[in-house]
Amino acid sequence: MIDKRVRSLAEAVDGIKDGSVVLAGGFGGAGSPEALYAALLEQGAKDLTIVNNNAGTGRTGLAGLMDAGRVRKIICSFPRSAGSVVFEELYAQGRIELELVPQGILSERMRCAAAGLGGFFSPVSVGTRLAEGKEEREIDGRRYVLEKPLRGDVALIKADRGDRWGNLTYRKSARNFNPTMAQAAALSIAQVSRFVELGGIDPEHVITPGIFVDRLVEVPG
Repeated sequence: MIDKRVRSLAEAVDGIKDGSVVLAGGFGGAGSPEALYAALLEQGAKDLTIVNNNAGTGRTGLAGLMDAGRVRKIICSFPRSAGSVVFEELYAQGRIELELVPQGILSERMRCAAAGLGGFFSPVSVGTRLAEGKEEREIDGRRYVLEKPLRGDVALIKADRGDRWGNLTYRKSARNFNPTMAQAAALSIAQVSRFVELGGIDPEHVITPGIFVDRLVEVPG
């Protein structure tokens, strides 16, 4: 019997290794797996590379991981946003590495990884510092740069409902990067607001099929 549900947050993040590339969902606070961040902090993995839309806020969640010195590098689109105090402190001190990626490119790089593609050519960043060191090509008279797939060792995602097979739904804008990240990582871990029985999600409403999810933990609220 397939049952991907685990009993605790500690069990959900068990085995995440030092040096892992962690894809973490969320658009600001929407769809951000805060409980999994806290569990990962407790678990102790370090030297992490985090892929996220932004660089955390306040001193909890993603910011808490950075504040504890667990994050070596962050790959994101908006490192400076309201409340990104921890990232700004660490970056000013040279204690964290930043790879700045335009938002659409960030999503498409992960989608390429999910689809098994070797990359894609984009006109975004041509002629800027973000294109330095990347292959360039002219196609139909326009310049493009090669963007490579962005794969994760682990994805931490937040969903609304999930069944024991791992099928997931999301609530409104909490959907954001989560479905793509679930597909682009070797190990995908979801915190869900509530478990439902098989058949409790209309197949037409499944956003992330269970084949892309390895573990689920219920975090009500």
